[in-house]
Amino acid sequence: MRKGTLRQILLITDGCSNHGEDPIAMAALAKEQGITVNVIGVLDQDIIDEQGLREIEGIAQSGGGISQVVYAKQLSQTVQMVTRKAMTQTLQGVINRELKQILGSQASIEQLPPEKRGEVMEVVEELGETVNLQVLILVDTSGSMKTKLQTVKEALLDLSISLNARLGNNEFSVFVFPGKKGEVDRILDWTPKMESISSIFPKLTSGGITPTGPAIREALQQFQKRRSLKSLFTHDGDDDVYIEQSM
Repeated sequence: MRKGTLRQILLITDGCSNHGEDPIAMAALAKEQGITVNVIGVLDQDIIDEQGLREIEGIAQSGGGISQVVYAKQLSQTVQMVTRKAMTQTLQGVINRELKQILGSQASIEQLPPEKRGEVMEVVEELGETVNLQVLILVDTSGSMKTKLQTVKEALLDLSISLNARLGNNEFSVFVFPGKKGEVDRILDWTPKMESISSIFPKLTSGGITPTGPAIREALQQFQKRRSLKSLFTHDGDDDVYIEQSM
């Protein structure tokens, strides 16, 4: 496999969307474009309602990603776990497709002999450390998230530190929804490190609607812009995506 870029949307929210496009449909569109959508539902002491839980699970399933519901105090560890687990899951999907092309439609990693399976998983682990990674983070800033934003900030800083220990290149971008004047605001442009969010997060205001679908739509547009920009400066194909979803 040639080197490529693994693209993820990480959605952090605590409730149901109530404005704009269906977020589950937008997540399915992301999957079609080779972008994984992972969702973390954040709780305080309250139990998340059934509708919110179904939406969180539905977005992740449609987006080929992972969903996890946690208390705010567990958020830092969970953000890292979900991001890395989604990388491994996606890479396993890529290798399974390769095996099907070589060995037939019924082939998969699980069906390999134990020694071969171990060798394949070593390749997955190595790719997880060396593949380039782009993570666009969508943070719900509706009213119920107000008390959780400090924890979200700390979790994202920890994520940046953790992933920058990898050999592959990392790029992060952070958007919040709802925005001050519209549905979505960018608070951090693409960067290899997220230290600057320390000065941004205290200035965020919370409240209003929860336009999760429009937020995912905006994330897709940002990935498209990123690809278009890079294509102006690179012509060797390194930024082509070989990692697509097959869930």
